[in-house]
Amino acid sequence: MKKHLQTADILLPKSDFKEWSVIACDQYTSEPEYWKEVEKTVGNKASAYNIILPEVFLSEDNSEKIASVNNKMVEYLNSDVFNIYDNTMVYIERTQKDGKIRKGVLGLIDLEDYSYVKGADTFIRATEQTVLDRIPPRVNIRKDASIELPHIMLLIDDPKRTVIEPLSDKTNNFNCLYDFELMQNAGSIKGYALNESTVVDVQNALSDLSNNSSDGLLFAVGDGNHSLASAKECYVNGFGPRYALAEVVNIHDSSLEFEPIYRVLFGVKPEKVISDFVDTLGGIYKGEDAQEFVCVFGDNKKTISVKPTGKLCVATLQTFLDEYIKNTDIKIDYIHGENSVFELSKKENTLGFLFSGMEKSELFVAVSQDGSLPRKTFSMGCADDKRFYLEGRRIK
Repeated sequence: MKKHLQTADILLPKSDFKEWSVIACDQYTSEPEYWKEVEKTVGNKASAYNIILPEVFLSEDNSEKIASVNNKMVEYLNSDVFNIYDNTMVYIERTQKDGKIRKGVLGLIDLEDYSYVKGADTFIRATEQTVLDRIPPRVNIRKDASIELPHIMLLIDDPKRTVIEPLSDKTNNFNCLYDFELMQNAGSIKGYALNESTVVDVQNALSDLSNNSSDGLLFAVGDGNHSLASAKECYVNGFGPRYALAEVVNIHDSSLEFEPIYRVLFGVKPEKVISDFVDTLGGIYKGEDAQEFVCVFGDNKKTISVKPTGKLCVATLQTFLDEYIKNTDIKIDYIHGENSVFELSKKENTLGFLFSGMEKSELFVAVSQDGSLPRKTFSMGCADDKRFYLEGRRIK
């Protein structure tokens, strides 16, 4: 029987969990003030913040920042920062801001079972188009890293709730590794080390789920696809391990809600972009299959409807934008949450697009049938509910 999820030697801080754990690096990419607040919260304490590189701070040359991150990893490994939990799989209960509890299991996946190529038939597949030019910066960060910190979340299609949900009734049998409030009002989190027999139960349940899959798809990447793609590239090129840490979550978890990822353009004349978008798609369209977009700029909101060129609103919009901004100075960002879009779009020469998202029940069918969705199609919950960096693993 293939073990689709394996145990790992888990690193966790000995103290100061709240200061240690920070949100995924690809959040708040246009809001440096969020990360400044993180820096203030962390202060001089050991923190994951010091061994990641938030995308908001990415630049043309990241070599100095990456060297600092790698040096800090070595410093943490050589000092009294971590407890090491050998051969461990972690059951996680994340209480979100809305009070709902998201359950997951963290362990090692085999990168040979993963492909980000559209149409792949591997056990682990990308749900969205992988942007190839986003991989090299992440490879540069990972290739010399001595610690792996994942924000990767993999989804399973387990309607009978056979893998993860049974663990919630057994927590009295597990060693509690952490229980604390996350920073910036992002809820709280508990983690438990599974005992040996329960690890086997999880592995058997995943094997059964895989055997019942019509095309072999077991894990669909819900978050962190580009980080996982970078781990794969490091492994393929001989300077990274074969296995990667990831958290597995059931797509049927009642706490899991899919949110659209909106688009914001910088350096544009909003009215012209809106007009060009409508004209490119043949004018305002009112048919039954019309797709609606709310365009936000300054204090203005303008609603338009167009004829679809893709099944999802995001596909119609992204197809237009890919061509429209090619060879221009226009910048695009992918934003979680309507409020952030409204705030950013108040800036001069900025335009935000709001639109409806996809239902989570559509995901596995879409990945099986179409290979992948347009990039940045959906987000699992609001920005503050994203996975935080917490558990780590030594990889060098």
